[in-house]
Amino acid sequence: QVQVEESGGGLVQAGDPVMLSCVVSGRRTSDKYSMGWFRQVPGKEREERECVATINYSGDTTYYTDSVKGRFTISRDNAKNTVYLQMDTLKPEDAAVYCCGISTYGGRTTEVYVDWGRGAQVTVYS
Repeated sequence: QVQVEESGGGLVQAGDPVMLSCVVSGRRTSDKYSMGWFRQVPGKEREERECVATINYSGDTTYYTDSVKGRFTISRDNAKNTVYLQMDTLKPEDAAVYCCGISTYGGRTTEVYVDWGRGAQVTVYS
């Protein structure tokens, strides 16, 4: 059974950094999957999650939504089955539940991600 678990986040002051981690277990070691970080704010459904960043299996192709370019960095350590999201210079509008998902082919929509974690809350105060 595949399990995805996020950690990190919490209450953060605007301008400060925070790192999120996402550990995947239960996947076959031969699987080469892409990962994505999405965020969900109150009032939005799961299908309306915003794609924040994605990374392919080898880590050489990444995507960032415009609002986080230059501030967020996605990376992965396949030996640890872990994906990270380093978030710098946080803004109040970054506050959300951040979820990571697994996708065989990658993409920017929730439909192509088949396994999700429960999410990590990031609250930003100014």
